[in-house]
Amino acid sequence: MGPTQHPGRLPQRPAREDRSAIAAQPRPATGSSSASTGGRRSEAARLAVLNAADDLLVEHGFEGLTIEGIAAAAGVAKQTIYRWWKSKVDILFDNLALDSGPALVWPDSPATPADLRVYLHRFAVFLGEEPAGRVLQALLGHAQLDSRTAELLHTGFLDPLRERDVAHTRACLGTSEDEAAALLDALLAPLYHRALVLRRPLDRAFVDTLLDRQLARFTH
Repeated sequence: MGPTQHPGRLPQRPAREDRSAIAAQPRPATGSSSASTGGRRSEAARLAVLNAADDLLVEHGFEGLTIEGIAAAAGVAKQTIYRWWKSKVDILFDNLALDSGPALVWPDSPATPADLRVYLHRFAVFLGEEPAGRVLQALLGHAQLDSRTAELLHTGFLDPLRERDVAHTRACLGTSEDEAAALLDALLAPLYHRALVLRRPLDRAFVDTLLDRQLARFTH
């Protein structure tokens, strides 16, 4: 059984040693102990790179994050990093994809406005407090200047996330797809604005006020 979930709280971030999804990399052929050892070492190196990128982004920001710095912090050669990633953007995107899954979960079988409320609180904690939320903020900022980052972020993360969230919002409120999409925009836009533009915390009181205002017509 997993950790107890609390309404409005983000699920606990997976321990770094448990982030085994990184093992999606090509693996050496099985059948020899040396191949098995090499696979484990490769996975450990990739994990070290992802962890280092996470930490250095929080410490130095996007502009201060470099492949050289990541390599030094991870204890690997630059050539090792370039075997798996084209740029620091790709490293950050892998971190985002890996860590956002357990963070941005909906309640099981969402069907009521209360379920939407729980999810929005989780999203606010993710965006405003979690390392993966800092990664998303950094990539959103860079995407305004770089078309490749924008394409990667939208097709690989934002568009699938929105499609899922619109569907769950419809299930919670019994609305049309267009109405659910408009409501979701009205809920999420202030969170992005407060985090990215105002640089202010996404505190629980702010999120509750936003939800109360937007959900009033669906709950009365």
